Amino acid sequence: MTRLFGTDGVRGLANGLLDAQLALRLSQAAAVVLGHREVPDGTRPRAVVARDPRASGAFLSAAVEAGLASAGVDVYNAGVLPTPAAAYLVADLNADFGVMISASHNPAPDNGIKFFARGGHKLPDEVEDAIEAELASEPVRPTGDGVGRVRRFADAEDRYVLHLLTTLPHRLDGLTVVLDCAHGAASGCSPQVFKDAGANVIVIGAEPDGININEGVGSTHLEALQAAVVANGANLGIAHDGDADRCLAVDHEGNVVDGDQIMAVLGLALKADGRLRDDVLVATVMSNLGLKIALREAGITIRETAVGDRYVLEEMRAHNYSIGGEQSGHVIFLDYATTGDGVLTGLQLAAQVAKTGKTLKELASVMTRLPQVLINVKGVDKSRVREDDGVSLAVAEAEAELGETGRVLLRPSGTEPVVRVMVEAADEETAQRIAERLAGVVQSRLSLAGEAEQVSPA
Repeated sequence: MTRLFGTDGVRGLANGLLDAQLALRLSQAAAVVLGHREVPDGTRPRAVVARDPRASGAFLSAAVEAGLASAGVDVYNAGVLPTPAAAYLVADLNADFGVMISASHNPAPDNGIKFFARGGHKLPDEVEDAIEAELASEPVRPTGDGVGRVRRFADAEDRYVLHLLTTLPHRLDGLTVVLDCAHGAASGCSPQVFKDAGANVIVIGAEPDGININEGVGSTHLEALQAAVVANGANLGIAHDGDADRCLAVDHEGNVVDGDQIMAVLGLALKADGRLRDDVLVATVMSNLGLKIALREAGITIRETAVGDRYVLEEMRAHNYSIGGEQSGHVIFLDYATTGDGVLTGLQLAAQVAKTGKTLKELASVMTRLPQVLINVKGVDKSRVREDDGVSLAVAEAEAELGETGRVLLRPSGTEPVVRVMVEAADEETAQRIAERLAGVVQSRLSLAGEAEQVSPA
């Protein structure tokens, strides 16, 4: 059977794969694995439930709450809040687990359910597998006093906002910041916290109607933010995605500042303050080589992980590193959060602009992004990509040609018969030429009758 849990919870078309019945059963199973198995007998576990503003989130959250309460879990309904807020509140309330209903940057028809363990931590694969296995068992059905209670978590947003404000190294007085909330979960709390921090705030993408989430706005559509920053003469712009666990930025000239550049700015700031533990920053194999070069020159080491913020977090927790993240804008501050937090990241970035008196463009210039070309080679036997002698030879030749001025990465897709060929080089022409050459080798050596299809440079 296909595994129900993907890289970030259970996600799919709302009322298609992900219907109310599945939401209820998942919750009943999670009540056992994350709740009853972890608390003393006779104790009702406690869970925090939050969602983004998609229309389907209303019936899915009702089903989740029904499933949990029917299985003997006390539910704290936090309403519409970012994913990192849900994770924080699990820890702050000392709840046994949490549930977030969101499909992040996906369009409105999709939705998803992800769980957090005690402390607000994402679940390892083995715990997700245990929840899936529990679906085959008869649900726990207490009666009388054993039935869970559902109550409104009235001060959930206030707790989260106050927490964010305590992390600020410098107030934002005098800064004009444009916030793009993607018509998503941060539409209420992100403008509030930036105003409380002292910034003059201009808001776009903060009128969710249940179906406009991520539609032409947010971290996947930066054009509106770029235009608004320039038109208003703002110091910078911050873009969230639908559940606000990521942050991308725009400088005062409208130039995009991606997750790698944000990590460079904030990693260097932490080192300067003596708060970068072991002088290490954690990033994925897809981060731009320019990040590694910039940090190496500053005496900072990068620890690389597989793609996915969960793998970044695992490495950070294993060694207690301070900061890590992805090019996509998932940035994790282990001292303040258990997951990527776009509002927190935006605050920290704006604080550096205010503290240093430099523009975001100046701060981001510490890193030079090398041209990066990504090609998907479809219809290939991805399992042989690391074993085929012809592919290995082609990669070795490409690496020798690039030397220390570039990088090659061949990565099999986790879900499709696809190999992703990524090449970085000192110039776009070289990166394109070598990527196309490698894609051709992968296609000819591993083909199942597919063709190479280029996608946008990362």
